[in-house]
Amino acid sequence: MKGLVTKKNAGQFIVDGQSCVARGNLKDEGIFVGDIVEYDKSQHIIEKVLSRKNLLVRPPLANLDKMIIVLAPIPKPDFLLIDKLLLFCQKNQIKVVICVNKCDILNNELKSAIESTYSKVAKIIFVSAQQNHIKPLEDEIKGVCAFAGQSAVGKSSLLNALHGEQKEAIGELAKKTARGRQTTRMVSLYKFGKGYIADTAGFSKLDEGLLQMDERKLALFYPDFAPFLKNCEYLSCTHTNEKNCGVKAQVEKGNISSVRYENYLKIYQGIKESKKYEKKG
Repeated sequence: MKGLVTKKNAGQFIVDGQSCVARGNLKDEGIFVGDIVEYDKSQHIIEKVLSRKNLLVRPPLANLDKMIIVLAPIPKPDFLLIDKLLLFCQKNQIKVVICVNKCDILNNELKSAIESTYSKVAKIIFVSAQQNHIKPLEDEIKGVCAFAGQSAVGKSSLLNALHGEQKEAIGELAKKTARGRQTTRMVSLYKFGKGYIADTAGFSKLDEGLLQMDERKLALFYPDFAPFLKNCEYLSCTHTNEKNCGVKAQVEKGNISSVRYENYLKIYQGIKESKKYEKKG
């Protein structure tokens, strides 16, 4: 039978509600929460891990379908982090929803800034965990979903609101994982509607090294840059210092967000610097 791994604890795995162990060399190859596996239901043995579409390192999670990037009026949104997360999702075939929490205290100026920067690259929804206005978020939980965003934007509050009667257990888990200093964390998937939610609060930062990208190909992962790449004079254009750059021209015209472009330059330089550091190491 085929099943989804929803929990992992040492050598024990929960597959579709059943406790299983891995056969032979599968232990060495690794099985992760989110993996689709073939297992013997009567023997409770995992026999094969099917091909993954992606595998996250921190938190350790396979086959993520959707990342919900949470931001809020307080703390001030970190657009650079959002752009790094968008790049990560583009590279790993993960759908994205930008979820603006605390919308009850969101002013029009910030709302306009968020929409003008990201409406061309991701779906944006507005919710309030405090006021239990979460229906737009509930509708987005399809497939395997995980939350990401800065600390204190309300990721845990949204998880609690979604889980309802399970919120106390989820809250305790969040406290325990937050206290630890481990580089890997135990992740579980909880069924919700038509999908699953990872119990981890998700990414709160993302270093350029984790993107594992070639800076010369970085622009290919910007869907808002794509229509204008053909207008560059040089095929090797990096959209940084070159003249007659189609991307820079559209930034000046307002067709590409200047915030997105400035973050592109920072990430481009960050990737170059991380490679230098790796060579020295």
